[in-house]
Amino acid sequence: MADPAVISQLRETLRGIEGSGFRRRPVLPFGLGRLDARLADGGLRLDALHEVAATTPDLGDDAAATLFTAGIAARAWGPVLWVVRRRDLFAPGLYQVGLAPKRVLYAEAADDDELLAIMEEGLRHRGLGAVVGEARRVTMPATRRLQLAAEGGRTIALLMKRHPRQAGDPLETEVEACDETGRCAVPAPMADRTAVAGRSASRRAA
Repeated sequence: MADPAVISQLRETLRGIEGSGFRRRPVLPFGLGRLDARLADGGLRLDALHEVAATTPDLGDDAAATLFTAGIAARAWGPVLWVVRRRDLFAPGLYQVGLAPKRVLYAEAADDDELLAIMEEGLRHRGLGAVVGEARRVTMPATRRLQLAAEGGRTIALLMKRHPRQAGDPLETEVEACDETGRCAVPAPMADRTAVAGRSASRRAA
């Protein structure tokens, strides 16, 4: 029989290791090698903040970024809190990329500060699969607070920036729109496309 004191000490050691950030962190992969290879954990960490921005402020690019974000949230495990500044979300569009209206809790914020506070509260709740927010201006301390709120949980934080951010080493990969399960695919080269006129190419499951 092992000494109970030894077992107790071992448990304390393991808790210390987990608290130091060495535990295995769950991730949400895209299932696309080109994307997942550029992400440190092979996917989007569920206990972290991720930012999404459209290429330009153009309405089409903004809609694409919104649907891309919705596709990620659709593959999360539970209810989704979506915090907005304006009532312009199109529920049928979200449904087409896998995010059913019955899973979404909407909250409208008066300004960016209130939006970030609602996001932080949602992340600390631990009962949500994803928390999404759309902000215009976000400071570094604010994003740090969101990251700290997400750590230790399984609620992915997705912050949509309404204007593009030119910094760092961006990943540029063209992908098809998300399908009804929230998954996207890398388009096949034009020479390999088998679709005939009037028909869309079949999607590859991610």
